[in-house]
Amino acid sequence: MSANKAERVIEIDQICGRLYEDRRMRLELMPYRVGYPIFKLVYSAATNAIHNVGLNEASLIISKAEVVKGYYCEKMKT
Repeated sequence: MSANKAERVIEIDQICGRLYEDRRMRLELMPYRVGYPIFKLVYSAATNAIHNVGLNEASLIISKAEVVKGYYCEKMKT
């Protein structure tokens, strides 16, 4: 999955500052292939918050979503 594609999904969906339940449904129904790993990430973070901290699912808000590009290495021709 490329960072550009993941970034596009995050920008289209406008994840930041929204309620978890709304974004979960939008990510689940997103037609892009890269939407599913982002959905799994958001779902896992919410499950951890509910289980470990004891927060209510209805009160969860996604505060920050960011995609960071990995390292880039060019092949050397010999």
